[in-house]
Amino acid sequence: MRLTTPLLALTLIAGTGLAAQADEKLPPDQQAKVEAVLKQEGFTKWKEIELDDGMIEVDDAIDASGKQFDLKLDPKTLAIVKRKAE
Repeated sequence: MRLTTPLLALTLIAGTGLAAQADEKLPPDQQAKVEAVLKQEGFTKWKEIELDDGMIEVDDAIDASGKQFDLKLDPKTLAIVKRKAE
């Protein structure tokens, strides 16, 4: 029974570490490219850009008219493949 507690604790710690790594920051060069695409598409500001589940996600991107969107971009082409109004 004593062995079970440390193993459970280790499993929980390992699981927490994996969940924390789900969303990754982009390298600075790719971040700059994504920001350039966003500006070209008419977005004026955004909250966060990250890599999640193989896609680039942009949270709370605001366009020139003030509308807010969550976006998903293809990491290879940087094309916006999903645009969800907030």
